[in-house]
Amino acid sequence: MNAILELSAREVLNAFRSRELSPVEYMQALVARVEASEPFVQALWLFRPEMALDEARASEARYLRAAPLGLLDGMPVTVKELIATKGDPVPLGTAATPHFPAPEDAPAAARLREDGAIIFAKTTCPDYGMLTSGLSSFHHLSRNPWDLSQNPGGSSSGSSAAGAAGYGPLHLGTDIGGSIRLPAAWTGLFGFKPTLGRIPIDPYYTGRVVGPMTPRVDDAALLMQCVTRPDWRDATAVKYEHIDWDAGPAEVRGLRIGLMMDGGCGLPVHSEVAAAIEAAARRFEENGATIIRVPPVLTREMLDGLDVAWRARFWGQMQKLSETARDKILPYIRQWAEAGASATAVQIAEGFDQTFAMRRAANEALQGLDFILSPVNPHRSYPAVWPSPTNDPARPFEHIAFTVAWNMGEQPAASIHCGLTSTGIPIGLQIVGHRFDDLGVMRLARAYEEWRGPITNWPRHDH
Repeated sequence: MNAILELSAREVLNAFRSRELSPVEYMQALVARVEASEPFVQALWLFRPEMALDEARASEARYLRAAPLGLLDGMPVTVKELIATKGDPVPLGTAATPHFPAPEDAPAAARLREDGAIIFAKTTCPDYGMLTSGLSSFHHLSRNPWDLSQNPGGSSSGSSAAGAAGYGPLHLGTDIGGSIRLPAAWTGLFGFKPTLGRIPIDPYYTGRVVGPMTPRVDDAALLMQCVTRPDWRDATAVKYEHIDWDAGPAEVRGLRIGLMMDGGCGLPVHSEVAAAIEAAARRFEENGATIIRVPPVLTREMLDGLDVAWRARFWGQMQKLSETARDKILPYIRQWAEAGASATAVQIAEGFDQTFAMRRAANEALQGLDFILSPVNPHRSYPAVWPSPTNDPARPFEHIAFTVAWNMGEQPAASIHCGLTSTGIPIGLQIVGHRFDDLGVMRLARAYEEWRGPITNWPRHDH
């Protein structure tokens, strides 16, 4: 039964439609894998196997009548805890918040249910989604399936751990500064941050997106067909357009592709990461692209300004809590946010203005280019118990220099597995495209995936 769990989402759905495979059989195999693996990986929250099996039986009946609900009928999916599902609390990864049932599904969850997907579990995240880590004051410590002593990244930590551990091919995360791409890179997944507003989101905020985290590019393409459908609740959404997400690999010959190997600030790029990215860039060059070295987008002033603005924002939210509740927040996060209490109004305003400086710089960087390649993470990996790669709340964002500007600029960006470190942890290649060229990024990723070949050594903990 384990073999069916290694199929792509498209292969599974085709098997459902042809009745070669039942949604119940698939869910039973998935439940068995999760129950065997979760004591080690701890990627999930609200894992409800009986409910999932009931939904699988209902899906099976629909297929027998040749009347599936939609594109994803019977397909198991996880969504990050921050994405509301009706009737379930949204603890925001922290023990400090009160738990009230969400009154309705967030847009992405609503689209999944409309298409018949089975949300069989939510995935973990750190306190307030503000760490690149699987560490949380509320959830279990999520670990990297490739090496359980190491961090899966974050804040879509559970999504990355679940995808790498083989809990089905479809997972949704969120990203405001790299929270899809960073963990996807450290766990070998394809992580896609779309143009801001391409996937409707609620609540929305500057730079915040929902996106797929999947073992293959094609798995993400299937999710995009579903979750991009419009929802009035997102006032930042772009106008819906029908996009052929199934379009094949890009023709690389003739493309002008930037190669950015310096983040501009933050942690230096590890030599093994640099070697993998350089090797990936050569593949594009060998296939006819022109590779052009480009300078960094981010500056120290931009990153520090954003840090001040975010500290103040989160300290404001924490001030609404009782002292008893604040004491439950992960100490690293509380210490980080408390520094926002001393920021002046002018410093906060100037800090927030750095989001627009990033937007301008990100847009300018792409002029004259079709795409930009870069590392995702400068660092190889770090211990599972650390809240961030620096383990220092005074230096919280030193790892996001290659990712955060594209959130503020709203460009689509993806991480795709391009090698392993000597310690066995995946390395992610970032592909960035012009705003609205989500399909172009996905097609370029498909091209690289074809050259690279399938990943056949995914870590499994259910043997």
